[in-house]
Amino acid sequence: MKFNIVLVEPEIPQNTGNIARTCAATGAALHLVGPLGFSIEDRYLKRAGLDYWHLLDMTYYDSLEEFFKIHQSGPFFFSSTKAAHAYHQVTYPEGAFIFFGKETKGLPEELLAANYEQCIRIPMLDSIRSLNLSNSVAIVLYEALRQHDFQGMKLEGQLHQK
Repeated sequence: MKFNIVLVEPEIPQNTGNIARTCAATGAALHLVGPLGFSIEDRYLKRAGLDYWHLLDMTYYDSLEEFFKIHQSGPFFFSSTKAAHAYHQVTYPEGAFIFFGKETKGLPEELLAANYEQCIRIPMLDSIRSLNLSNSVAIVLYEALRQHDFQGMKLEGQLHQK
């Protein structure tokens, strides 16, 4: 089961590193849309991903325009605190692209307005501005995977000592 995580102009390398690790652990592709607030070679980015970089399917784009020239059809979902639908109220088909915006501003409002019916949010208290980006990606991605019964993933662990 393959999903696509799209980070638009991420600013904090540790968040992107954590997201890269989540993508590697789930088989999701990571799409980074620039400009980035850090170098892809950043040591904090690499440290957060640890030794999973070789398992990561990652593509970089200079802009949203470049991304949409290559990926003209979705399905697309846009995560935002401004969305009307909760993330668990939609169905994520295989191959869906799930967008997340930069840590300080989220996704561009014109992108949200043009795709408002595909916008999703994570419920939270009204007094909280937003969740951490890497946590948000994990919450939504794992819901998409859950909807497909975690197909292809190891569901059971085993103790080494009994």
